[in-house]
Amino acid sequence: MYRVFKRFLDVVLSGLALLVLAPLLVPVCVGLLLTGEHYVFYFQERIGFKNKRFFIWKFATMLKASPSLAGGLHTTRRDPRVLPMGRFLRMTKINELPQLVNIFKGDMSIVGPRPLVDKTFDPYPRHVREKIYNVKPGLTGIGSIVFRDEERLLSECGMGASEFYGRYIAPAKGELELWYQRRFSLWTDMMLIFLTAWVIVFPKSKLLHRVFRDLPEVEVPGLGG
Repeated sequence: MYRVFKRFLDVVLSGLALLVLAPLLVPVCVGLLLTGEHYVFYFQERIGFKNKRFFIWKFATMLKASPSLAGGLHTTRRDPRVLPMGRFLRMTKINELPQLVNIFKGDMSIVGPRPLVDKTFDPYPRHVREKIYNVKPGLTGIGSIVFRDEERLLSECGMGASEFYGRYIAPAKGELELWYQRRFSLWTDMMLIFLTAWVIVFPKSKLLHRVFRDLPEVEVPGLGG
């Protein structure tokens, strides 16, 4: 029953959020037109519910030719592909807000595992790939909160970003998202929404681990708390 209620909440909350955030979203659109490459939204195919594909909405924060430029698949700190305004949008996660459209349409939920492209999905262990999208992908989730500063980790890891992601980040995120499915409930979702905002304001806070004391232990170099 919670899946049905969750969908109802997604429609109501995403619709309200689009209305309430319009005064913020419109200036961002104008700013990107003036400071970027004259395009506002970026559409990319991602893996979604039951591993079906859909196109995600994001604010355009990188050069149009970014996949073919130096830097590779993963974005790091001080990445030369990021547009002038894009760095702020990525740091504050404002670049993700157009996914409210995906939520309203039913491609995504407010809370769930992040929807990935093949090259970031494939490094997950097989048992994770088979189960992670038994729930809809989300705008935020436990993996997004724990790895909120993933770009820093990839920048400071001392090895290739793809190697570090595959060796450390993907396995850890996978176990966190399977934990979410075991804890699937309204209370868990409400707390993850609150904690998403909390860690933006208080990035060094340990509140997440006080609220969820049964989180899987993840061993990732450079990841605090």
